[in-house]
Amino acid sequence: MTCASHAAISAADVAGPAAAPVSMRLSELAARLRSPAVAEELSPLAGVSCVLAEVDVPLDANADVPPPPCPVVAVATGPAPALVDAVAPSPADADRVLDAACRQPVAATMLVQLLRHNERASVADALFAESLAYSALQHGTGFRGWLAARGERPAARPGAEPPVLLERVDGCLRITLNRPDKRNAYSAGLRDALCEALTLAALDTSIERVALQGAGTCFSAGGDLAEFGEARDAAVAHASRMTRSAGALLHGLRRRVEARLHGACIGAGIELPAFAERVVARRDAFFQLPEVGMGLIPGAGGTASILPRIGRQRLAYMALSGARVGVETAREWGLVDAIGEW
Repeated sequence: MTCASHAAISAADVAGPAAAPVSMRLSELAARLRSPAVAEELSPLAGVSCVLAEVDVPLDANADVPPPPCPVVAVATGPAPALVDAVAPSPADADRVLDAACRQPVAATMLVQLLRHNERASVADALFAESLAYSALQHGTGFRGWLAARGERPAARPGAEPPVLLERVDGCLRITLNRPDKRNAYSAGLRDALCEALTLAALDTSIERVALQGAGTCFSAGGDLAEFGEARDAAVAHASRMTRSAGALLHGLRRRVEARLHGACIGAGIELPAFAERVVARRDAFFQLPEVGMGLIPGAGGTASILPRIGRQRLAYMALSGARVGVETAREWGLVDAIGEW
């Protein structure tokens, strides 16, 4: 398929089930990718949602081969060659990834391309690239289709209590997300209050430690769905994220921050804590990145914060599958540093 024929494909064609996975050996994939013209065929725009690859080469093989536009998925119990984007621990887990890539092929492709970039980027550059990609997808047919299928929801209303509580004990500042009735959903109001608290910690050098935690049954169930779809201007949305970023503030403070997690830690509920130098989770904690299923990608800094903790292949699997990761696995991967109470 030529580039000219790519342009003839409508956005609706690539947002739905038109794209499908293909299977091949990794050595065969590498041989095909040495031809740029053939590589074009491995794209959602050419009807390929992802490649399910059988690993038949050593870890260090084909390091010089450019990856295809679409995700490359493999079943493995450990690391796979760099050409693989997502490592699924079992065939059933791989099926979840393939299904997600078929349902949201553009978001899945954008995710793996972003992770390939961010693996080599500074945190500042990674946050910038993530914001651009997220802003683009907010206005894509995949996300708009998800919004339409979800239907109308009541408009978000500010709570009666402050969205963030602060408590100072000697040299420690305790920051508590305080929307327990909304499972500490990450709203614009909570983001603004959190950024103000983190700015205070950054400016006050007498604050030696910052403890970040959540009130109620969980740390945070992620983005406030009542606010999803409100962004009408992709450029303004990007400028807003780059102007006020809790992730950037946490990264700057990371050596002083301990994140204390429990219950659901979904989307922003793990993307933000992952910036901390130390993450402690109770045994009831679990972790999930559901954004690709909505036609989006992690947008609260997760492609910068989680990536160095668990690596590109596990992060891609986690985000593409939307699978729930338990606390023991999270500790094994390095997503959390310790399991215990506080």
